[in-house]
Amino acid sequence: MKFISYLLLGIALIGGSIAAPAWAGDSDPLFVNLTTDDSHRANMGISFGSKQFERGHPLTIFLNDKGVAIGAKANAAKFGDHQKMLTDLINKGAVVLICPMCMKHYGVKESDLLPGLKIGNPELTGSALFKDHTKTLAW
Repeated sequence: MKFISYLLLGIALIGGSIAAPAWAGDSDPLFVNLTTDDSHRANMGISFGSKQFERGHPLTIFLNDKGVAIGAKANAAKFGDHQKMLTDLINKGAVVLICPMCMKHYGVKESDLLPGLKIGNPELTGSALFKDHTKTLAW
């Protein structure tokens, strides 16, 4: 009986070392769902995403719900620093999506969006969110 227990433990250890780890890989994509118009929380989400992008993780930031305000040029007085970070990320290859339903709800016009923002749709947003090994965080 003791032999069988050791055998099963050994098999489990070997199998566990071969299986893919549950934590993030070196290049797993990150999807940040930014739903806030709170300056501090938005800064946390964008900054965290930026640091992971610098480490080689493909980054998508989704401006959703009240977060759409950050993508509007009309809000540069409140979100100027955030907008600069987003613009820098876009210029380096990150993707920033914005929710069209939320834009309509909060009165954000397409003509007022920061350059490089992409208006989300089920295919575009879904392809980023459901890409293999994608990790998600929300602020």
